Amino acid sequence: MGCGSCSTGGCAPAGCKSNGSCLTNGCSKLDVYDWLSNMDMPTNYKPFPIIEVKFKGSRKEFFNNIDNLYLEAGELVAVETTTGGFDIGHVSMTGELVRMQMVKRHVNEADVAKKIYRKATAADVDKWKIAKDLEWETMHKARTLAIELGLSMKISDVDYQGDKTKATFYYTAEGRVDFRELIKRMAESFRIRIEMRQIGMRQEASRLGGIGSCGRELCCSTWLTDFKTVSTSAARYQNLSLNTLKLAGQCGKLKCCLNYELDTYMDALKHIPDNVNYLKTEKGEARLQKTDIFKKLMWFSYPKDDNWVPVEINRVKEIQKQNKEGIIPADLGEVVEALSLIKAPDYENVVGQDSLTRLDDRHQNRNNKNRNKKKLPQDGKPQKPEVRQGQPQQANKPQQPKPQQQPRAQQKPAARVIDVNKPEGTAVVAPGNNANKRNNRRHRPNRNNNNPNNNAKPNGKE
Repeated sequence: MGCGSCSTGGCAPAGCKSNGSCLTNGCSKLDVYDWLSNMDMPTNYKPFPIIEVKFKGSRKEFFNNIDNLYLEAGELVAVETTTGGFDIGHVSMTGELVRMQMVKRHVNEADVAKKIYRKATAADVDKWKIAKDLEWETMHKARTLAIELGLSMKISDVDYQGDKTKATFYYTAEGRVDFRELIKRMAESFRIRIEMRQIGMRQEASRLGGIGSCGRELCCSTWLTDFKTVSTSAARYQNLSLNTLKLAGQCGKLKCCLNYELDTYMDALKHIPDNVNYLKTEKGEARLQKTDIFKKLMWFSYPKDDNWVPVEINRVKEIQKQNKEGIIPADLGEVVEALSLIKAPDYENVVGQDSLTRLDDRHQNRNNKNRNKKKLPQDGKPQKPEVRQGQPQQANKPQQPKPQQQPRAQQKPAARVIDVNKPEGTAVVAPGNNANKRNNRRHRPNRNNNNPNNNAKPNGKE
């Protein structure tokens, strides 16, 4: 979608090398796959002379190929119209598939009167593109005129003819609308022939397109051609909640997909007993709350009890038969365990990824480890430092406690002790601060001088 031949218009689709003029890869609606293209036809075979041509939206018509032009799917052709002039469309189907499609739509070959003029030339394509560019502006002007006249109608789409001589306006309305004055004003404004065509809500959605609640493109704008009636009974059979906001599509009507699985549900409901609103037991009347069609279970509840009891269909039929005979059973019978209906996971829970509190437990264990590291053991000995992998191990040396240093104001100068065995002038300083060590160096004798009477001064000076 998004090319010039679609109802949305605007720009070419991503990756489209034909700039939106082709008929494949999502550029159009209701695409057809030719499953007979790879088959070899007989030598005396004459191709089927009727061609199916597709126009804007979901409109398809049949045309006679009188000149026996070689046409392939996706080519632009100029075809005949009922009001004169010509129109431009894409070839959607050729060959024997057209014959089968005509049988499906109940169209006879004699009823096909319109013909194909030629393959579209460059001038025809340019004129057709100019006409398509005017559709958006024309639709908004027509809406403005309808509002000025006070008409209760909604103009949803405009389709120009290929030769730019006629325009068809598609509108939706709840009842009949007198638009004679509107046609006069539009003819004066646009200077073309005008045709008004009323369509339903579903046809409007198929022409405009969109994305459904399922996340995919609307069925009516891609492949669905016939619109069957959808009733609320289809939702009841499928045990769906009767909520109009969820059951309605973009067209405002019930979704067409409600009919897709209806036949499967109808086949499954054949085994479900009918008219089982309640069952009589000695515990009381058990009322029906829910029916699981495919699991063949029916859920009942006793009065003043919030618990629902699942019962198999065979047991329900048996109790129903007993109640008709006047027999009241003690209870509903064996209760199907609800846990057994839950399928066990295929994988093994090794690391506890199914636990909702797995992160809380991990955080709590980490806090406990940090708290234990701060505490000392009972014997009072300090713990050995942990050696991490990749680091060299240090020698195990006993750690001595460091002496506590007193403040400088309270530190006393070290006492000077004189050693009698050493020569005069030497002193031994008790351990103290760095200043006392420096004083000790001053009174140390000169080691380089071998004279025991160390009275000489350096450089021979006395």
